[in-house]
This record gives sequence, structure tokens and C-alpha cells, in this order.
Amino acid sequence: MNKEKVMPDPITEEIDYSGRPFDYRDTDSDTSMICEHDPVIRQKIRETLESLNFNVIEPDTLKEALKYTNFHTFNVIVVNENYDTKKDGVNYVLKYLERLPMFVRRKIFAVLISSTFATMDYMHSLNKSVNLIINKDEISEMGLILKKEMEENDYFYHVFNEFQRKLGKI
Repeated sequence: MNKEKVMPDPITEEIDYSGRPFDYRDTDSDTSMICEHDPVIRQKIRETLESLNFNVIEPDTLKEALKYTNFHTFNVIVVNENYDTKKDGVNYVLKYLERLPMFVRRKIFAVLISSTFATMDYMHSLNKSVNLIINKDEISEMGLILKKEMEENDYFYHVFNEFQRKLGKI
């Protein structure tokens, strides 16, 4: 009797994990995504985030960045104000963050790298729907600024998050 294989051979079948960059990592570890084209600035940001014990992913294109966000909620997203903007001048990573439901967005600490806005300009941060703005000229101070602002953010949402945990919503 001639039997055909009904199931594909699991050894030869490949699974595409390209959209899930941290699938193999500990679920409790902090993750970050850097959306920056300038290699010098990107390296400084990566070094800063790694010194703060973040696992870092660096997408090359907008499409790749949005693909990663479909599979993972990052703790920190650092995006340049001009990242993959076209003629329309719209930054679609920022647009994506604006449109997230609030319960998801609250879990993400968004940082905008800007050449026009001042570091820690809270009015423009609110306008751009980010937690923090860092000017390119002050990128070397990013570690201190980011750590301080993230601690303040955690302190601000501490009571709210504890209440949400008690209700079973987190």
C-alpha cells in the first residue's frame, strides 16, 4: 500500500519569525525599538538603552517597524521626527502611537528625537503624543534624561497601575 504524507515534515518546514524579534526572550525583560536612520545617533541611543538593560531592535524601514509593533508591545520606542517621512511629511510611527488604544499606549514610553524642539519640552511632547523629546544636540545626555523621566512616569502611573492590577485589567 502506498501511503502519502499528510503532515509536512517539521524539519524541512521553516517558520518566519522575522516579525517577532523578541519571541525567544524572557517575557519579563524590557524591550525597545529605535527608529533612527543616522548611524551615529542610532549607536549612541543603542548604547544608552543597552546600559539601561533594554533588549534593542533597530528596524531599517517604516514597514519593518510597524511589523514589529504588530507582534510586540515595546517598553520604549525612540523615533526620529523625520524617520521614513515622505513628501507628505507625516511620521507614521508617531501616527501609529497616536492611534493606539490608551491601555496599550500607557505601557509604551515614547521618545522623540528632534532637531527643532528643545529637550524635555513638555508642551510639544503633549502635542506630538510622546512622553519625552530629546534634542539631537543633547543625545549624549540621553541616559540621565531617559532614566529620570521614566522614573517620573512610573511614579505618576503607580497608583493607577496598582488599581488596574487589583481589578485584573493588567
